[in-house]
Amino acid sequence: MANNFDFLVGNWTSKQRRLREVLAGCDEWYEFSGTTRCWSVFDGGGNIDEVAFPEQGYIGLTLRLLDPKTGLWSIYWARDDTGQLGLPPTVGRFEEDGVGRFYDDEDWNGRPIRVRYQWTVHDEDSARWEQAFSTDRGETWETNWVADFTRTA
Repeated sequence: MANNFDFLVGNWTSKQRRLREVLAGCDEWYEFSGTTRCWSVFDGGGNIDEVAFPEQGYIGLTLRLLDPKTGLWSIYWARDDTGQLGLPPTVGRFEEDGVGRFYDDEDWNGRPIRVRYQWTVHDEDSARWEQAFSTDRGETWETNWVADFTRTA
């Protein structure tokens, strides 16, 4: 089964940028590197990636599962220092413009927020992932994490 996340299977390096303070009017970013390896599961109906952030001192894992009936992806995140899947999943799809947009509702420091993950595939060897938060149900967004991926193998 071919899917929108087939591009991600393989090994990658990444340049990660995060806001120092989220939802605080901050415009100061810090950078760190990451390495990712991704493999397909369920005959293409899902994939898993493991990303290491040596400078940050942790490893993350992403599980992506496709609902073949709806065409929606559910994306789960876990860190090695907690050993738990983050819930709820972030859910969405790649849209007609080729950009993948995935959403969920969470709590950030006692505030309800809308979360958006966005995937843009530049070509077979480069892609961008972004995380953004909204405090007004998606009317406006603050991008707080950007990762630029470059394929290594």
